Formats: sequence, C-alpha cells, structure tokens
Amino acid sequence: MKSSLAPGIRLITTFSRDAWYRSFILFLTFLFYTAYHLSRKPISIVKSQLHRNCSNVIHPADLNITNNETWCDWQPFDQDNYQTLFGVLDNSFLVAYAIGMFISGIFGERLPLRYYLSAGMLLSGLFTCLFGLGFYLNIHSLGYYAFIQVMNGLMQTTGWPAVVACVGNWFGKGKRGFIMGVWNSHTSVGNILGSLIAGAFVSSAWGMSFIVPGLIIASTGILCFFFLVEKPEDVNCTPPQHHSEQENGETEPLLNTASHVDRTSNGNGAITTEIPQIVEDHSEAISFCGALSIPGVVEFSLCLLFAKLVSYTFLYWLPLYISNVAHFEAKEAGDMSTLFDAGGIVGGIMAGLVSDYAGGRATTCCVMLLVAAPMLFLYNHIGQRSIGTTIGMLLLCGGLVNGPYALITTAVSADLGTHESLRGNSRALATVTAIIDGTGSIGAALGPLLAGVISPTGWNNVFYMLISADLLACLFLSRLVYKEAQGWCGRAPRARGFKEI
Repeated sequence: MKSSLAPGIRLITTFSRDAWYRSFILFLTFLFYTAYHLSRKPISIVKSQLHRNCSNVIHPADLNITNNETWCDWQPFDQDNYQTLFGVLDNSFLVAYAIGMFISGIFGERLPLRYYLSAGMLLSGLFTCLFGLGFYLNIHSLGYYAFIQVMNGLMQTTGWPAVVACVGNWFGKGKRGFIMGVWNSHTSVGNILGSLIAGAFVSSAWGMSFIVPGLIIASTGILCFFFLVEKPEDVNCTPPQHHSEQENGETEPLLNTASHVDRTSNGNGAITTEIPQIVEDHSEAISFCGALSIPGVVEFSLCLLFAKLVSYTFLYWLPLYISNVAHFEAKEAGDMSTLFDAGGIVGGIMAGLVSDYAGGRATTCCVMLLVAAPMLFLYNHIGQRSIGTTIGMLLLCGGLVNGPYALITTAVSADLGTHESLRGNSRALATVTAIIDGTGSIGAALGPLLAGVISPTGWNNVFYMLISADLLACLFLSRLVYKEAQGWCGRAPRARGFKEI
C-alpha cells in the first residue's frame, strides 16, 4: 500500500514551477529594496548625535572643555546653523537622486537588470561605508560628507526602476495592487531595520551606523548577481498577462497553482506535453517623451511629487522632531520613529487591496491623502500627550501618508508601464517608473529642505507646509478621480486597476 505524502510535500506540489519562480523573484526584489532603504535611514538617526545638548552630557575628566554647550558635537555640526547644514546633507542626496532617477530609467531599459542592480548595490554600499568612515578618520569637512551624499544619491537611483521593471516582467495585472502593496512594505521594513541598526551604534560609535548598513546592501548586490532572473522567458516560464479581463477576455492568476505547459491529445489518445515556445521581444525601448504621453503619467507624477515631499520629510526629520518635542534620547527617538514606517506597511497593503476591489487607483490615493491632512494636524497638537497617543497617531499618520505613495510607485507605475496604448511594448516599465519616481524625488528633495528652513520658526509651520502639500497632491488627481467616478456611474467602461483615460 502506497503511503500518503507528507502534508508539507503536498503543499509544495500544489504550486507550479511558474508559481515558485514568481514567489522567488518577489522575495528577492523585496530583499534588494529593503537593503536600499536600510542604507538611507542612518543619516536621520545620527543627526541627533552630531548635534546634542552637551550641557546634559557627562564629559570625561581628562577632557579640556572650551565650550560647555558644544564640546560633544561633531564638527562642523556644532554651529548654531546646524539645521541648515543637515539640510545640505539631505539635499545633496535627494537632489542627486531626483536628477539621477530620470537618467536611470533610460539605462534600466537598455542594460541587463541583473548587472545594473548588482553594480548599483555594491557602489551604494561603498559610499554608505565611506560616510561612516568619517567618524574613524576624524573627518570634519562638510564638503566630504556632502560629496558622499551626492554619489550615494546617484547610485541609489539604480534600485527602484530596476526592481519595478523586474516585478512587472513577472506579474500580470489581476491582483497587482494587493501583491505590490504587500511587496512595497520593503520600504517600511528597510526604514525600520535601518533605524534599529543605526540606533544600536549611534550613542557609542555613529560610524558603525553607516558601515553596517553599507555592508548589508553590498552583500545583497552579490546575491543579485548570482540569483536574479529578469524575465520569465529566461527560464522557460510563461509570461504574464498585462491587461485586464475586459480587454481580452482571458484571466491569469498572479500565483497560478496550475501547470502552464500545454497538454494535447495525439491520434492514439495519448497525452503529450508541449513546452511553450519562447517569443523573443524585439520591441525598442520607449523614449522619454513617449512615456510622458501615456495617459495618467503626468498626473500621477505630479501627485507623487507632493506625496513624497510629505513622506520624506518624516523620513529625515521625524526622529529629530520627536527628540526635540517629546525630549527622547537619540536612540529612543529613532526607535519611536519606526512606528510611522510600521503604519506605512499596513497603509500600502490596504491601498493596494482597496484599489484592486474598487477598480480606482486615483480615488484610493485621493481619499487617503484627504484624510491624512487633518490627522497630521492632530498629531502635531496632541501626538505627544502620552505614549499611547504617540503610538496611535504615528501608526495612523504613517498608513495614510505612505499608502498613496506606495500605491503610485508600485501598482500605478506597473499599470502605466504596461498600458494598452503601448501595443505590447514591454520595454517601457523602467522609463515610466523612473519618470514617476523621479518627479516624486523632486518633492523628496524639497520636503527636508523646506523643513530645515522652516523648523527654526516653529514645528507648527512645518506641519502646515506638510498639510498643504497633501492637499496639492489631491488636486492633481482630481481629473482622474472624475474619470473613475464616471466609470462607476456607467458612463465609461470599467476595468480593474488603472483605466484608459
């Protein structure tokens, strides 16, 4: 009598070869971009250590102190204009990132993604480590740190267009919002891990807060070189369906558990298996202007500019805000700031799930941004009254702020990069993603810069700026929301996810 298979083996065999490859690519790209964000986070944690209230710090007995207020600060951030100097570091990275992003998508469409990603992660790791080495080499030059930030910003642009293009190559439209919403939690996971790793070293030797994340992202670059598969056709897997059921009458689950090989009957009634032939893609990469002409690219790009302005202001300034307003130590403020990113994980998943179900990406983003505006106001006024209030408000604001940002940079970018107007051209994903995220990165550069300029006048003014940016993001989506509402009212054909507009 044949013994039954073990439950674990039965579970494994229910998934097809295609499903295993898709799951593996999803996990691998998740790991890659987690490392990218992990290496960006330390600067926000270390800020509160580079400039401290030294009068409250016990100094060594053998140290000759000339200024009791700045003896423990790291030059040149021991000056009264330290917030402006921090803004220089932030914008050295973010401006370089914004400029480089528009160029990165062009290279991403024309170079092998595996080589492009691997080189990008190795170089990002190098420059992250060089920033930390400034501590051990006793470097006090603002120019040195600003140059490292510029180079790191350029190297970091290799990540997002490449990973979105890779995931877009493997996954069809069906449940893209939910799948990519879960996948996009790598941003928040990377921020959380980066905060915890940097926080573990910040009080003793802040150089290690950069060196450890730098080594981690360099290691993932090596992993990428050995294991990334760019397209399903490269390993004889079935390419995904990129358009909705209403467009061609076919369905294809993202993680289909059925086999994708064709089984036909020969003349004797026997079943034969045919391996699908690989179709070579000879389409040319799309031009920059061609990508801009895709319906919806401009609107979502401008929306992301303001949504990312809010998100990155929190990314770079939240630990310092918590430290100044709630009077936490550097490590405690860094740990507390991770709650904002934890809320972002839930917000990104919920945004993807709701937009899949409702069939409206723009409406989902707009509603979340509208609700986020009053929540930011409340957080600034009542968010520090108690630990419970702080935790609740950080989770809520994180979900509402990062949800639309996550949806636009993932599912919306993939929808637009495989839009039906491209007539099957599969080489538009990286360019479209780079345009949308590059425009958003302009906002990411402006946000911390404005926060650095405005914060000396009071944190209330910083939050008024963030609320205004949220409302402007909604304004740029108004036309798309109107079109989606027309579809729901039966005046236009409805399609799941992104619609023809």
